[in-house]
Amino acid sequence: MSFIADKQTLDDLSLLGKYNPNSVFSLFNKVKTRGAEKLLDAMFQQPLTDAGKINSRSAIFRYFSDNPVAFPFDDAMLDRMEAYVDGAGESSLMLSFFQVTRKKLAEVLLRGEEFQLEMTGINSTLQVIKTAEGLLKQLEKEGRDKNTPWEKWAGIVRHIVQDPRLKERSANQLSFFQVVKLHELLTGQFRGQLIQLLHLTYEIDLYIAVAGVARERGFCYATAFPKSDNLLSAKGVRHPGLDKAVPNSLSFNGKSNVLFLTGANMAGKSTLMKSTGILVYLAHMGFPVAATELQFSVLDGIYSSVNVPDDINKGYSHFYAEVLRVKKVAEEVADGKSLFIIFDELFKGTNVKDAYDATLAVTEAFTDFTDCFFIISTHIFEAGHALDKMEDQIQFRFLPTVMKDNVPQYTYQLEKGITTDRQGMIIIENEGILDML
Repeated sequence: MSFIADKQTLDDLSLLGKYNPNSVFSLFNKVKTRGAEKLLDAMFQQPLTDAGKINSRSAIFRYFSDNPVAFPFDDAMLDRMEAYVDGAGESSLMLSFFQVTRKKLAEVLLRGEEFQLEMTGINSTLQVIKTAEGLLKQLEKEGRDKNTPWEKWAGIVRHIVQDPRLKERSANQLSFFQVVKLHELLTGQFRGQLIQLLHLTYEIDLYIAVAGVARERGFCYATAFPKSDNLLSAKGVRHPGLDKAVPNSLSFNGKSNVLFLTGANMAGKSTLMKSTGILVYLAHMGFPVAATELQFSVLDGIYSSVNVPDDINKGYSHFYAEVLRVKKVAEEVADGKSLFIIFDELFKGTNVKDAYDATLAVTEAFTDFTDCFFIISTHIFEAGHALDKMEDQIQFRFLPTVMKDNVPQYTYQLEKGITTDRQGMIIIENEGILDML
């Protein structure tokens, strides 16, 4: 079963988006090759739901973080090699002779470019092999070619470079018939291994890049447990895109599965919730996370309700869109799925009385679904006081506001309890809006 995260959630958390410089994808997209970028996109699109696979991938990233190495390959050269090996198809010596002869004749008689493209492909492939051989020697010298994530890559490179037929390093120095033989060797006998080498090289590019981001930004590597363990314990959680984010710690389990969050506007509620959602998503990818420690049970997915838009075409008001979002989540949790749920300012699109009643009823109902974890934020702190009787099941936390010279300041540090802070009018007055009017 694949990990669940719908478009609303992906947008709320700014997870995807190659061309969005503020997306989590862009944060990790420091790869050198297009092949690695495709792999990165695939991993973002398909988080894992198996604890063993998550921990295995995480261990690889951790290895490259602890054992950094520069990626020595040229992207353009790898592209040309990939186009050459993929485009040629499997080849025999006779077929290679006819293919190369046709391209050579077209060059001589029609000034065609196919033969030169052929030579470029061969030379690029030989250069990639030479670069791989140099890296392999470095790994062998450092003892990193065996019993490490390099082992499979190193085995393929070793098998290729040890073949005496590949001792030539430039097809430009060869006769026509030597070029034919080399073409048959690369696109026939070694084609499968070269394709595999390319794929593993792209993977290594990805591992090096992601590990580099983790090392630079001080991310940690999570430990995944089976779903049945039903826990999430995170220390030092922060938003991965912020350089000076204030860390917070959170924990959930079957006996305490709802976090009821209060705080004034600008106190940091949305950022904390997004940070936690991103943490959960990246952890299921096996990626490093913006925290100092994370242990979690595998979940089936994540749903968020942060920026729920109205829908003019369907005639949905903002409030009705919120209701439909809650209904969707209710259907999923009632179906027995283990989910991480984020509701930021639940039912903010309606009047205070209805919002109070709905927040109270929905929050109380969610406590029954102990295989799911919820963060619910609200300005309606009265609803929190009404839920006091469920303190064992519900964690009450708030982000405080400190007044200094009638100016609100924010610690962004979670504290236990429910806040009654409301500084909306103070902010409006401080901005001089009433004086303008």
